[in-house]
Amino acid sequence: MVDVTDATFETEVIAKSQQVPVVVDLWAPWCGPCKQLGPLLEKATAATGGQVILAKVNVDENPAISQAFQVQSIPAVHAFKDGQIVDSFVGGQSEDFVNDFINKLAPGAAAPSEVDQLVAAGDEVSLRKALELEPGHPEATTALAGLMVASGRTEDSLALLGTVPESPETRRIAALARAGDGATDDVDTKLAELLPKVKADDDARQEFIDILELMGPGDPRTAEWRKKLTTTLF
Repeated sequence: MVDVTDATFETEVIAKSQQVPVVVDLWAPWCGPCKQLGPLLEKATAATGGQVILAKVNVDENPAISQAFQVQSIPAVHAFKDGQIVDSFVGGQSEDFVNDFINKLAPGAAAPSEVDQLVAAGDEVSLRKALELEPGHPEATTALAGLMVASGRTEDSLALLGTVPESPETRRIAALARAGDGATDDVDTKLAELLPKVKADDDARQEFIDILELMGPGDPRTAEWRKKLTTTLF
């Protein structure tokens, strides 16, 4: 594992990824999910015996890297091979997910399955075919649910998300399905209006939580409003 800065990114990530896959972990000290994900990434990359390298970037201290990646939410993880991003994910994930993500990068990793190839294609026909082959596939399910939300089929999206275990990504898509694209407009005003209602009004509480999900852990206001919600409820 290596700590990477604006000055060393080209050498430690771009150049080194020509020789070995490099996983870039964008994090910050104030980010709770980052503290949970970091050790999982360190453990998984260490288990490859040097076949995959972990590069950690403190986004607060390295604005050039943050700008290059257009960081909106952390943790954000990007895998590099031959100087190019080949895979990514955002948000906290389970240990099994992290292990699979890292192991796919290791030299000699098994070729992508038919389901993996269909999920990578990303269109609705391919995603539905993937779910026919492997019902409940988490990535295919969340990707298809996201397409449904984008096309206005919010109820169908929520029903589909109910078929897989909850994760940060399922919560985000469900929040988007319920709240819509405008949910993060003037959030402080909206949250302030909803806060007095959350204890007695289930709909208000759900709307409040959905807005926080869409703001994400990368928004410094999220932790503050979550604390206010907890204080109001309990």
